[in-house]
Amino acid sequence: MRKTYCIILLISASFIITAFIGQQHPLPTTLNLDIPKGWPKPAKNIFAANPLTEEGFQLGRKLFYDGRLSRDGTVSCASCHQQFAAFSMYDHDFGHGINDGHTNRNVPPIFNIAWMNELHWDGGINHIEVQPLAPITAPNEMGETIENILKKLKADAAYKRMFTAAFGDAQITSQRMLKALTQFTGSIISANSKYDKVKRGEAVFTASEEAGYRVYTAKCSHCHPEPLFTDNSYRSIGLGFNAALNDMGRMGITGDAADSLKFKVPSLRNVELTAPYMHDARFFTLTQVIQHYREKIDTAMATTDPLLKNRIAINEQERVDLLTFLHCLTDETLLRNKRFAPPAN
Repeated sequence: MRKTYCIILLISASFIITAFIGQQHPLPTTLNLDIPKGWPKPAKNIFAANPLTEEGFQLGRKLFYDGRLSRDGTVSCASCHQQFAAFSMYDHDFGHGINDGHTNRNVPPIFNIAWMNELHWDGGINHIEVQPLAPITAPNEMGETIENILKKLKADAAYKRMFTAAFGDAQITSQRMLKALTQFTGSIISANSKYDKVKRGEAVFTASEEAGYRVYTAKCSHCHPEPLFTDNSYRSIGLGFNAALNDMGRMGITGDAADSLKFKVPSLRNVELTAPYMHDARFFTLTQVIQHYREKIDTAMATTDPLLKNRIAINEQERVDLLTFLHCLTDETLLRNKRFAPPAN
């Protein structure tokens, strides 16, 4: 009798263990942020408390392209951050939101953001994981509440499976949603332009491109240093105040008059694709931008950057060569990379 009882216990334990194991889910596939050769490490690890995984990346990708994150289902993150435009919004001065709303600033591209300590033109967001909250909840952008978004996601069986694969169970929370979006957007790296290939010894500049590189090095690299082509600082470049927007730039965040009309220095990478230019999209061509630096800088403004107090002398040949070089910063691989494209379903 005692022997039979022990056998029954062993069989019962076996069934319990088997059932427990059957309920476990495979561990997510670990990924590493691919830091290009010769690049500095990011100042902070945006994945320190959010381990980068293939499953998290794919969940973030699906969320990035899902219009259900907006109130009426018509606007996704990708609506304003288009892959063919290096994840900016080409040929539009401002982003388009629900109910014909518009953003208050030109849409910045979102590649190489793992190297940014602050986001937005004024640096008002200091952590990538909370960045999506601003456009998602803004009434002129996506106009939705987090509560409603979670209801939509929880009603979708595909999302339940993807959250389980990424985080170990089907619990769908705002924190997990934001972490997944971070894994996708934080992985978007632009580092395979012709410039990069030249630096790796895989290509050679033409004579005009080489001349333009010398112009850039002498006259642009102080604020747009290699390899990121931005120093991520905030500077006033002597643009006149845009009364229609009433935008004081970094001063709106710090409250310091010394930051009046200072905006984040954008990267020159993919600059060919990110027109129009400046925080208020006032310039539609790179020639107009160069012309501003040559002749239009308001040198009397108190906060105009000291490097620009005498403007920048660029003759016509230098202008042509500089434009030729800037085209070398376009990363065609980024534009065609299927990992960053809309998911199949």
